[in-house]
Amino acid sequence: MSAESPAEMPAQRSMSADEEHLAKLGYKQELARSWSGFSNFAISFSIISILAGCLTTYGAGIANGGPVSISWSWPIISVFILIIGFTMSELVSAMPTSGGIYYWASKLGGPAAGFFTGWLNLIGLIAVTASVAYGCATFFHLTFLAWGWQDTFSLNFVFVLFLVILAFITVVNIFSSHLLAVINNISVWWHVAGAAFLVLVLIIVPDQHLSVSQVFTDKFNGSGWADGSTSSLVYFFAIIPFGFILTQYTITGFDASVHLSEETQGAARTAARAIWQSIFYSAVGGYILLLAVTFAIPQVDGQPDYASIPAGGVAYVFDTALGSTWGGLLLFVSSAAQLFCATACLTSTSRMMFAFSRDRAVPGSRYWSKVNAQRTPANAVIFAAVLGALITLPALKSVNGIPTAFYAVTSVSVIGLYFSFAIPIYLRWRAGDSFEVGSWNNGSKYKWMNLVAVIEIVVVGLFLMMPTSPFGAPWRDEFDWAAVNYAPIMVVAVLLLLALWWQASAKNWFTGPVKTIDEDVVNAFES
Repeated sequence: MSAESPAEMPAQRSMSADEEHLAKLGYKQELARSWSGFSNFAISFSIISILAGCLTTYGAGIANGGPVSISWSWPIISVFILIIGFTMSELVSAMPTSGGIYYWASKLGGPAAGFFTGWLNLIGLIAVTASVAYGCATFFHLTFLAWGWQDTFSLNFVFVLFLVILAFITVVNIFSSHLLAVINNISVWWHVAGAAFLVLVLIIVPDQHLSVSQVFTDKFNGSGWADGSTSSLVYFFAIIPFGFILTQYTITGFDASVHLSEETQGAARTAARAIWQSIFYSAVGGYILLLAVTFAIPQVDGQPDYASIPAGGVAYVFDTALGSTWGGLLLFVSSAAQLFCATACLTSTSRMMFAFSRDRAVPGSRYWSKVNAQRTPANAVIFAAVLGALITLPALKSVNGIPTAFYAVTSVSVIGLYFSFAIPIYLRWRAGDSFEVGSWNNGSKYKWMNLVAVIEIVVVGLFLMMPTSPFGAPWRDEFDWAAVNYAPIMVVAVLLLLALWWQASAKNWFTGPVKTIDEDVVNAFES
């Protein structure tokens, strides 16, 4: 059919600017474009969720460095993540499409780059959905304990509740995209009001607070490494970096703005803006929240009780400093925020799976790339939820009451997502000035920003693959499989499987993004 076909031209002229941009990228508009720019910002802000990441991994931050790991590491790592966000904003402005991370890699580096990027991104998204849902289940259980509805903490109960939450967010995600946009808009205000409420309570209610000096200079090593030393080189160059998971895990998932770009109006600008703004506002709000929690750390015999936090987390701080009534209320506020976050995570994951399947990269692609009557990828939603449940099964085991597998799942999510970001960020840097930028771009600053972004991702990713406890080190006498950080095992295994799959089969049939729109339509807009 020619570009001048009378039957085709009226349909072309009725396309919006967003649909035209998408057509130039090779795709027809299948998902409902009902999201506003604020809704696009809202989903990334909801997934970052300072009331989720900051509080569920707070114990890991204190165990690996103490207060200085909170007061200093958070703002420093946040700046690096903001730079990563700026580089991705530039990319989404040029190519605003669902599954954009691997689309960018494919266009800039070829099918192999897109294949590995897509799988790392998809695995990271499934893991982050699972970890947030598990953290949400844990916090609801802690809320019930604080209010006296249950008597003892049980990992089995947490896992059952985790499955219930996965089922609930799956049902919600199968309904209309517009409903999800409304839910994410509400989520933003819940997070803003909830965080403000937590901060005020933590300032007003406790009878005593740590001093400024203690919050900004106290060191603590509860990792088990280096015999608890806080002055050795191990403390500064290994223990504190282990605590980076608090920041890197919390401020992640902002690629949701990319995956929902095909459902967002004015995506070339609004999705780009949503990425860096969600990071910036979360970094500022999260820092205020973390400082409020740290100032409220209980004291025993006049000394801060840092040692009780790694196992008890913020629940110990809330209950001891505020009492069960206030503590339970703060836990409930956080639990509800985490439910919003888990819902948004599954939305983002399903869109990525839909897009990757649309390009035939996932086994059973024809099922995962289908949309239902509400124009949502329901099959992809269900499949992502089931996979999330399966990879979290090891969390049924604990070491000293701590489900170390939960931290392994968080590490997998961070490594998978950020490594998938690093590939197109590097490829864009390599493309140099030949890269065709969109309406939002970094100008010549990409030359240093993209390199800094890649280096930060690689360095932090390597630290997150190290054994965070002596119990998880195979060469130690106290080794226990339940304490193993299986993040590197899973990452390496997945990369090996992908490499074998690529060499044996995928390179023969995966050619990158598959056009779903008539080539003549694309040519009509390019002429």
